[in-house]
Amino acid sequence: MRVFLDLMWFFKQEKKAYMIGTLMLLFVAMLQLVPPKVIGVFVDLVKDNALTTNTLLSLIGVLIATAALMYILRYYWRIMIFGSAVKLSKILRNKLYHHFTSMSQSFYQKKRVGDLMAHATNDLQAIQQTAGSGVLTLVDSMATGGFVIIAMAATISWKLTLISLIPMPLMALLTSWYGTMLHKRFHKAQEAFSSLNDKTQESVTGIKVIKTFGQEAEDIEDFRKQSEDVVQKNVSVAKIDSLFDPTISIIVGISFFLSIAFGAKYVLNEEITIGELVSFTTYLTLLIWPMLAFGWLFNIVERGRASNDRISALLAEKIDINDDPIALELVPSGDITFNIFEFAYPEEREPLLKDIHFELKRGETLGIVGRTGAGKTTLLKLLIREFEGFDGIIEFAGNPLSHYQLEKLRESIGYVPQDHFLFSATVAENIAFTNPFADELEIHEAAKLANIHEDILQFTDGYETVVGERGVSLSGGQKQRISIARALLMDPEVLLLDDSLSAVDAKTEEAILTALRQNREGKTTIITAHRLSAIQHANLIIVLDEGRIVQRGTHVQLMSENGWYKDMYLHQQLEELVEHGG
Repeated sequence: MRVFLDLMWFFKQEKKAYMIGTLMLLFVAMLQLVPPKVIGVFVDLVKDNALTTNTLLSLIGVLIATAALMYILRYYWRIMIFGSAVKLSKILRNKLYHHFTSMSQSFYQKKRVGDLMAHATNDLQAIQQTAGSGVLTLVDSMATGGFVIIAMAATISWKLTLISLIPMPLMALLTSWYGTMLHKRFHKAQEAFSSLNDKTQESVTGIKVIKTFGQEAEDIEDFRKQSEDVVQKNVSVAKIDSLFDPTISIIVGISFFLSIAFGAKYVLNEEITIGELVSFTTYLTLLIWPMLAFGWLFNIVERGRASNDRISALLAEKIDINDDPIALELVPSGDITFNIFEFAYPEEREPLLKDIHFELKRGETLGIVGRTGAGKTTLLKLLIREFEGFDGIIEFAGNPLSHYQLEKLRESIGYVPQDHFLFSATVAENIAFTNPFADELEIHEAAKLANIHEDILQFTDGYETVVGERGVSLSGGQKQRISIARALLMDPEVLLLDDSLSAVDAKTEEAILTALRQNREGKTTIITAHRLSAIQHANLIIVLDEGRIVQRGTHVQLMSENGWYKDMYLHQQLEELVEHGG
């Protein structure tokens, strides 16, 4: 029952609704005592030949009034209790989503998407059921059981009541044992479901790759194995779950046997009347629900506890990039200075960047080149504070990055990553993502700068064309240019292009770069690229190798010295010459 203590913050928040709902539940539990008593009175009146028409009508009236009142009260307590449980689900869902959006990149490197989705679906549903059906079952079973036992003992026979309750301690012992096993198995079942969720998401996202390499059969088999694992673990849960009802039914049966056997004896001894025995057995029938509910309660509570533990553990993960309480509430604008002595990704021992020192004046363009894995993208991620905790400092406009509010820092930076993510929305909505209030003219201007405007006009519905999830209906070059247009619509102080021209031809690349130089005068641009033509006009070019700067200078300076840059540039020029039949 610890889960109820864990959720006490919510019960206090919704105490009015839960108090009213609980009071109605208690009143319904008391009203349930009326019909058995009426039936007992009716039986005794019939036995004694004392039943009159007026008495019969009175008894029927009492039953109808009781049923009507119970109906009304049940309607309203459901609204109070189950309505509040839905609010809990909403609160936790919002907390989870806020937590997801607040976490840094390192969090998502450790977590699987499918597992996070399982937290936001199955786990929330289990907790909602605990706050709804769990509370109902706890209060209703205890109230009904308590009132019925009191009525049996006080109005009929306390001795017969004690005898009929003899099997109850056994039920408490067994259900507690079942509950412990259920908690462990349900936790494993939820983990298996998370893995299956992750597998489904991964397969759907990568369906093109799977089909291209003819791996459908292997992927289906892998999915089948994970699906079978989910089934097996849920069957394991069901095996324990299925023990509750039979166990309770047997115990209820024993109670009935004891009450009938000893009740008949008490009737013969004239300790109770036949009508009272009928009332007693009817009361005992009312005890079936509390007994069954007790088992069901353990089921709900253990599932809820397992899910609450999972969500609590997730929400307990600390946000590793926080704003300083006195962080500057302004959008930075100025020179950028990198002084990084060493940086390694979380949980990695070997540093990826070492001795990175350079300054970029406001309005200049920086080109970053080097072999794959040299650390080009990592430099950009450090500038937008995706990672922290490195040995060194990055300054923007004379202040360390950590001195600015993260939101304000990122307002000044337009980032176009290597992985061009587009939403399942229209082209216009994707471009306007960074500025939802942009008008049609502004969206078109950004598209023209990114050299995608003419392509968009050729789409079926132009700017209103829905691109599909992740831009599945677009080519790689079109996705890149829409992503660039999205960043340009911000008109950022600093524009980061992370190998964002790799999927366009040389002519389109030159058109985009020319437009950027003409329209971003006085603003800073940082470009990482494998194709050196993309950065040859930069004010400063740095060459990275194994996380270190091995060359720096302008294009002319680097071409005048022997090194990786000159060799790669000549190699790419030769490739282009051969490609064009030179």
